[in-house]
Amino acid sequence: MGGNEIRTKYLEFMKNNGHAVIPSSALVPENDPTTLFTGSGMQPLIPYLMGQKHPMGVRLTDSQKCFRANDIEEVGDNRHTTFFEMLGNWSLGDYFKREQLRFFFTYMVDEVGLDPNKIYVTVFAGDESLGIPRDDESVAIWKELFAERGIEAKDVFIGSEEDGYQVGMQGGRIFYYDAAKNWWSRSGKPVNMPAGEIGGPDSEVFYDFGPEHATHPVFGKQAAHPNSDSGQFLEIGNSVFIEYIKQPDGSFTKLPQSNVDFGGGLERIAAAKNGDPDVFKVDLLRNVVSHIERLSGKTYADNLTAFRVITDHIRGAVFLISDGIMPGNADQEYFVRRLLRRAVRFADQLGIPAGKFAEIATSVITTYSAQYPVLAEKQGAITEAIAREEEQFRKTLESGLKQFNKISLQVHVTSTEIDGKRIIDRSVPPTTKQAISAQNAFDLYTTYGFPIELTEEIAAERGLIVERAGFEKLMEEHKSASRAGAEQKFKGGLADSSEKVIELHTATHLMLAGLQKELGGHIHQAGSNITAERLRYDFTHGEKVEREILDRVEAFVNNAIKIGGEVTIEMMSKDKAQTDATIEASFWDRYPDEVKVYTMTGSDGTVFSRELCGGPHVERLENINGTFKITKEESSSAGVRRIKAILE
Repeated sequence: MGGNEIRTKYLEFMKNNGHAVIPSSALVPENDPTTLFTGSGMQPLIPYLMGQKHPMGVRLTDSQKCFRANDIEEVGDNRHTTFFEMLGNWSLGDYFKREQLRFFFTYMVDEVGLDPNKIYVTVFAGDESLGIPRDDESVAIWKELFAERGIEAKDVFIGSEEDGYQVGMQGGRIFYYDAAKNWWSRSGKPVNMPAGEIGGPDSEVFYDFGPEHATHPVFGKQAAHPNSDSGQFLEIGNSVFIEYIKQPDGSFTKLPQSNVDFGGGLERIAAAKNGDPDVFKVDLLRNVVSHIERLSGKTYADNLTAFRVITDHIRGAVFLISDGIMPGNADQEYFVRRLLRRAVRFADQLGIPAGKFAEIATSVITTYSAQYPVLAEKQGAITEAIAREEEQFRKTLESGLKQFNKISLQVHVTSTEIDGKRIIDRSVPPTTKQAISAQNAFDLYTTYGFPIELTEEIAAERGLIVERAGFEKLMEEHKSASRAGAEQKFKGGLADSSEKVIELHTATHLMLAGLQKELGGHIHQAGSNITAERLRYDFTHGEKVEREILDRVEAFVNNAIKIGGEVTIEMMSKDKAQTDATIEASFWDRYPDEVKVYTMTGSDGTVFSRELCGGPHVERLENINGTFKITKEESSSAGVRRIKAILE
């Protein structure tokens, strides 16, 4: 069973169980300045898990595109990838543990066809110090589900991951772990959660590939247990039960609305179906691997690391570019560049001819275009960007490696003075590990385009280290010199989902409508950042906006708030939205095929604003508290102006 079929079966199964299928959000999170990429299925749904109403109802499902930049260095084993798809379903105050665990178990066994005898599960062991009980309810449900399949499921207390290596499986099928393993919140363990943060216990599902795959012991112990790094077990899904909120005094109370947040790795479920823990043998990735075999004349089995890096990195770059992120040196763009430049070195190891990355990218597009038609629509732009980056890097790579060789050949020397002359003794061996200096690493970056991670990788291959801290200092000085203050580095999105941020976000929509009314239809968003104290908004306009006009925009916003009215949400296809002249939107490339349109209609029937957005917003305009005031208008960059405003 291929990845596309597994995805389709999941969405159809959840749809048949009352879930609305929602589109994948973009890889660049909207209105979230805290992270560069969408790294999980739940991330775009945080406002709804916090209580905002979703236009598609209380039962939702999707397959979310995800990218985790932190995993770049991990790629090379059989399970880590930077890009992946997360199958997800959510209950927003509707069903809870009993229904959720049955949904996933039934899907795994009856829809995908996994052997229930190879399925093991984990639950939260509780925390007495915080007054949070262990999750005996989930244990009872799992026992019922396994019993229906003729399996007696013994529960075993493990505790920590390290404890697991001491006690082993003990004939169990259901395992209690501590909060480091079986608790979810955006801040991690309960003790790390700030006041007002939501979270709850989770129940993870693992597939057992057999002891022959327990390839690397950890902590010097061979004792197997599911939530370990032994290689025998692979997590394929996690049901999070969001039922607690942390109070200012550190205690935990139940939420008025208990939510379910489920995420399952598409490639990992497919690997379980294959009976092989290597996700690169799943058809979605194997298609790309096979293309690299043809180009290189080498086999995957004999060159695992190189094949995995190239396959993953080009796939990741394809999806990032399709969401409008081109290779560059800043923020998200840097990671596209880093992926492709790292892939070049491994391609050279395999002897892949130069200029072939566009071909490999095409094999990714062919594999995924049925699910993501935008890849086929943008194929030319994607392959052109990848080919251009490969060509650009190869021009400097050869000379950069020559420079690196010169640096690395500098030997450790000692010197003395004889008759006033400095004598160098080259026979003295190094007493410490040699280091690539911070300045040399910086020069390799600025002159030859070597990302610091590439320099570190090459250095490690030659037994060298890099003065990373010094490099970072030089980079910060370089950035400071190339921009006019930290304010010019625009960090976009919403600071959080607090009520005041939501009010200012809604007011920002009204302000844009007012600017367009006063200045014309050429006004579009170029960036925004909203905190509880103020909004900061960049928009396309070539000249200073006079105070008289700003006063009229203020009046427009405050009049809408005074009149009041409903903020409604409508789901529609992006194609339809683009042909509707009444809908305002910027950054079309970053929106999915199905979009949310927010309409703000006054109680007198006036449509004040109609705009694409990901939320959150107030439900009624009169819920915006305070008087809207524009405090500053200034230039942001060429052709872009910036406004700062408050609610006072």
